[in-house]
Order: sequence, then structure tokens, then C-alpha cells
Amino acid sequence: MAKRNTFCGSTLHHLREQRMFGFKRARAKASANCPLCGATPSRHGEIQGVDYFSCSSCDFIFADPELLRSVDAGEPLRRYDAEYWQNELASARERSFGSSLARAAEAILYCRIPVNRFIDVGTGPGYLLDAMSTYLPSHRDRFFGVEKFPPADGYCTSHPNYLRADLRDVGMPFECGVCIEVIEHLTPAMAANLASALAASSVPGSLFLFNTGLTEYVRKEDPGYLDPYGRGHITSWSVTAARKVFEKEGFVVHPVPGKTWAFVVEKPGPKTSGTVRDRIWTAPAENRQLLTDPAMGEVMYILGRESALAY
Repeated sequence: MAKRNTFCGSTLHHLREQRMFGFKRARAKASANCPLCGATPSRHGEIQGVDYFSCSSCDFIFADPELLRSVDAGEPLRRYDAEYWQNELASARERSFGSSLARAAEAILYCRIPVNRFIDVGTGPGYLLDAMSTYLPSHRDRFFGVEKFPPADGYCTSHPNYLRADLRDVGMPFECGVCIEVIEHLTPAMAANLASALAASSVPGSLFLFNTGLTEYVRKEDPGYLDPYGRGHITSWSVTAARKVFEKEGFVVHPVPGKTWAFVVEKPGPKTSGTVRDRIWTAPAENRQLLTDPAMGEVMYILGRESALAY
């Protein structure tokens, strides 16, 4: 699970040294209170010279607040440049034609309302649009992807619904979508902006699946997931932490049973109760049909159903 961009080696090394020196000087002054709930956290550990903290109150792991403040002030950890995208493209394509396809199919089956438009938020080069078009060619016009910091045109999908924009500026509603390997790159303030934009792009019953390494995943399965300068992973969320952000925008946040790397946010609607995994058996007929294609058959419907049951 990975995303987002890099400097050349010497520049990155220099940046690390500058930040490490700056943060060591600022630690005595920096408040380490949880930026989500204000509670006093414990120290999680040091990664690449950056302190990480863990809040037991809202179950949130976050990088040094001074680093988060610098990111909010517009000083990115990584640049979305050509070198980054050259390194990222192979893994982006592998995800898009593999695990991301499964997450998209699951989300459509979890959704309680007919899906007319589906969006991949933070789609990168847009390869998930290509994957969905490959397996659901008769429905390719229903799938959209939005990317605020896209690579150069030569690296991107040619899908007509690839949107080089901020989600807030897209100007159309979506009933369903995914946000894959994005939120761990965001500060709480950025996550709040994303939640607000998602709320403005939703209707009652809209459902979005977030794929990210949750705190349980970080603690028990992959401590190396936290990675400030390599992959830009500065936060790790939990369902409790996500509720602090998304409930303010009217969403309900659901756990996904068995998955320590996913949660679901949903705008309440008439039939949005119950655990999300059980919904695969009662998905709206329109959504089952969306996952079935005259040329490709039921492969996407089967993928979504079996992936939901696999954990």
C-alpha cells in the first residue's frame, strides 16, 4: 500500500537533515496534543528522525505536530514531479488491475442506493478507470477519477472521465466511490477539507470506501507503513479517529469486518443500517447489474462478493 512523490536522492537527503535538525530544536516547544481530540498522547516512536505520537483517546497515530503544521502551511514532504511518477506508475497499475478493482467492486455492493456515478478520489494517473473500463466496458461512462496533482499527460489515462481538479470543483454528485492510499498522506486539517468536499459531492445513501493502513494494521502487521519521507505516510487512522472528521460532515463511519486497512463513510439514507459486509447479499439489483457486463460476464460481481468474504 503506497502513494505520492519524491525528490532526487541528494535533495531528499538534504531535506531530511534540515527537517531533523529543525524538529529536534522545536520538540521542547511543540505541543504534542492530539490534533483531532486534544488529548495527551504517548510517543509511538521515531521514524526517519520524525517523532510519531499515538492517542489512546481517539486511536490516532500522527507525526510531529510541527511537521503537520508545516505541511498545512504549504510545505510538502514530497514533490509530485516526473521522477516520482516514473517510480509510482508500475505500482499504480498493479494496484489498479488488482486490489483496487476488488475494493471498487466491494464498495458498489455495499452501497444501498443505485450507483449512477462512481468516483476514484485521488486517482493518480487514473489507471483504475482503465481497469474498470476493461472489465466493465459497457458501463465505462459511469466511472470517474479526480486528481488534484496529476502527472504529465503522457503518464495519465486517456479516459474521458479523468478529472484534473480538486474534488470540490467537480460539480456533480456521486453515489459511490473509493479513496485508495490517500488519507495517510493528509494532516487532520486536510482530511477535514476532503470530508467537506466529499459531503458536497454526495447524496443521501452515498458510500465511499477508504483503503489505508489503520492503526491496528500499523501496530500489529506493518510498523513500516509509517514513512514520512519515502512514501509520505504521516498519519494512521482508525474508525474512531475517522469519525472525528467525517461525522462533522454528516457521514456515518463503518468498520469493515476483518479488514485492518479499510473503513467506509456513508451519508445516511433510508436503508443504510447494518454491517457493511452483510450487504453483499442484498445489494440493489441495479448495482449487481452494474458489476455484470455483456462481454465480461459476472467477473466483477464475483470479485466484489468474494473479496468482501475473504477476511
